[in-house]
Amino acid sequence: MSGMKGEWPLYEVFVRGKRGLNHVHVGSLHAADERMALTNARDVYTRRNEGVSIWVVRSDAITASTPDEKDPFFAPSGDKVYRHPTFYEIPEDVPHI
Repeated sequence: MSGMKGEWPLYEVFVRGKRGLNHVHVGSLHAADERMALTNARDVYTRRNEGVSIWVVRSDAITASTPDEKDPFFAPSGDKVYRHPTFYEIPEDVPHI
């Protein structure tokens, strides 16, 4: 248990709407364990059969960057020009690039 005595841990819920799409964060919920979190996520976030896959992750297991870190954290990729192929000429008959 985390926080106050008797409080269930917080889980983040990700749902994939259709096969081939990415999982998207849809919300959070408290549950006693992973199985309960998965079942409750199904009941709360996929009521209209809009999901084909659900992920639940304990919130305390997620590590993320913050908006304040944006410039120093992502700056190292700015000097790698090969990651951004802006200097290539694309033929006109190539669609959607």
